[in-house]
Amino acid sequence: MPEFINGLPVHALVVHAVVVLVPLAVLGAIVIAVWPAARARFGWLVVGFAAVGAVLTPIATSSGEDLEKRLPENDLIKAHEELGDTLIWFVLGLLVVVTALMVVSTRTAQSWTKPAVIVLAVLCVGVGAAAGVHTYRVGDAGARAVWDGIDQQPAR
Repeated sequence: MPEFINGLPVHALVVHAVVVLVPLAVLGAIVIAVWPAARARFGWLVVGFAAVGAVLTPIATSSGEDLEKRLPENDLIKAHEELGDTLIWFVLGLLVVVTALMVVSTRTAQSWTKPAVIVLAVLCVGVGAAAGVHTYRVGDAGARAVWDGIDQQPAR
């Protein structure tokens, strides 16, 4: 994978996709968990956002590790890297519960489907909230690594 596209680090480009798609998937997961009409209309779109977020997260992690090799060692970058390495598990969890909710909710009414939908809806809210908070933490740590590092640079 290239490290740069048109002079911009791939990490910066991919990260922006992740920080848009994962929160959209989180918001969508919560909405479809509590609103069955939205689930019927937009549920598979939410699954798609979560799936693309799950594909892009390891790319963001890998490109971040490539970029880190070019930078001086920094505690803020290490903190961002450690948080970023765990984001995939939150996004995969979100993908699994949202997909399960959609699969179960599209089944014909059987004795087990309504309780399963309720359990999966609760899981969507919980896992979605966790994924959203963790995405924020990773992004905040990355912004601090970039902008606090700029503050420490001498003026030109």
